[in-house]
Amino acid sequence: MGELRQRGNVWWVRYYRNGTRYEESSGSSKKGAAIDLLKLREGDGARGVPVTPKIGRLRFEDAAEDVVNDYRINGRRSLAHVERRIRLHLNPVFGGRRMVAITTADVRAFVAQRQAPVTNDDGTETAGASNAEINRELAIVKRAYRLAMQAGKLLYRPHIPMLEERNIRQGFFEREQFEDVKVNLPDALRHVVTFAYLTGWRVPSEILPLQWAQVDRHAETIRLEPGQTKNAEGRLFPYDLLPELHDLIEAQWKEHQHLKACNRICPFVFHRSGEPIRHFRKAWQTACENAGVPGKIPHDFRRTAVRNLVRAGVSERTAMQLTGHKTRSVFDRYDIVNEADLRQAVGRLAPVAGTEKGQSRGQGRIAQFKRARK
Repeated sequence: MGELRQRGNVWWVRYYRNGTRYEESSGSSKKGAAIDLLKLREGDGARGVPVTPKIGRLRFEDAAEDVVNDYRINGRRSLAHVERRIRLHLNPVFGGRRMVAITTADVRAFVAQRQAPVTNDDGTETAGASNAEINRELAIVKRAYRLAMQAGKLLYRPHIPMLEERNIRQGFFEREQFEDVKVNLPDALRHVVTFAYLTGWRVPSEILPLQWAQVDRHAETIRLEPGQTKNAEGRLFPYDLLPELHDLIEAQWKEHQHLKACNRICPFVFHRSGEPIRHFRKAWQTACENAGVPGKIPHDFRRTAVRNLVRAGVSERTAMQLTGHKTRSVFDRYDIVNEADLRQAVGRLAPVAGTEKGQSRGQGRIAQFKRARK
């Protein structure tokens, strides 16, 4: 049973949980407020909800730190992005506030602030954050609430509405565009982009770190081990029936052997004179501008590879296995359709519409209408 105590003008409640006594201020001089608080605490205890006076005192920065720790212990690659978003955008708005005090209206106010244009020191304006960027930040807030509730630090979380993202990705490379960009790149990068164009693998996380230990030249397969991919699943890409990729691998192997003869051991398939390639943003931007396709990004190769596989008649499931997509939503997100299926569907429409290819509509008889009497 709980108890009520009055200290000065403020009423306190006393209750027990797992043999431990807790005392908590109602923050009010009215006894009724203390009775309501005691009923709440005893009711939570009866339902098995963790009850301590610390519930509800969790501040946003502590909850955000729990999110960072969750990303860190699970080895999430986006840890640096999460830390940046918390430091630059979330803490300045929600920092110092108790989680129970953050409402849906507060979240909407944050969204409006992020969407508003930013005035620079020179008087010019920069567009506000995109819906996609804001959604990534709201996802962190939602994750903070979920972790807090799992740990028994909170009993309630507000509704956090997400924004609609109209970002159907439409960047693709036609073969001619790809060749124009490749010829404008340094020699060390040409095989990198060719590999990306043919396989659809992720450039920064799967292609640039690729090592010879992952290439079986006898079986003519390339593999990614579990943990080396975004979805933490292994992947196998056989290249014996793809002459362009086969020649690329052999050319890189000859370069590897040449470096080895010079007493330089480089484990990476793609490199700059034996040194690993970390990034090539500036070289890429220059090559795209010179090729007349500014704004293209390396990830466009991933979309292009999926589309090329579908065009070649490869099933969606097999295409997903080769490129490393976990769900078929890629075909909706990239707005990829099988043109052969569309053509066949239109062909089935012809008999229903009354005209098939190679045929013409027959001419019917014309009925004469009687002239209306005046």
